[in-house]
Amino acid sequence: QVQLVESGGGLVQAGGSLRLSCAASARTFSNNAMGWFRQAPGKEREFVAAITYGGGITDYADSVKGRFTISRNNAKRAVYLQMNSLKPEDTAVYYCNAVTRGDYRTFLFGSWGQGTQVTVSS
Repeated sequence: QVQLVESGGGLVQAGGSLRLSCAASARTFSNNAMGWFRQAPGKEREFVAAITYGGGITDYADSVKGRFTISRNNAKRAVYLQMNSLKPEDTAVYYCNAVTRGDYRTFLFGSWGQGTQVTVSS
């Protein structure tokens, strides 16, 4: 069973910070690199960040480098996204998913969670 639950979104002013959390089932989380994706209104879902199972390698979209930090706690089967210096263009629904080992920017499972809304005001 694939289960992904995102939380931590909210409304914040530009320049503010939010910390997103993703909880996954054991089967979904085990031995998988994990990533965050986002989808803004009228836009396609896009890659945000990814982290390997051991946490040794991370990857970020150019638009968030230096501002966002991805991390994970395998004991808790959780993935986090610390978002700082938020911009209005970061407004979107954020989702987590496993990502492929060959391409950390490609999601692995076809089933997505409900996501968590992040809204950044001017």
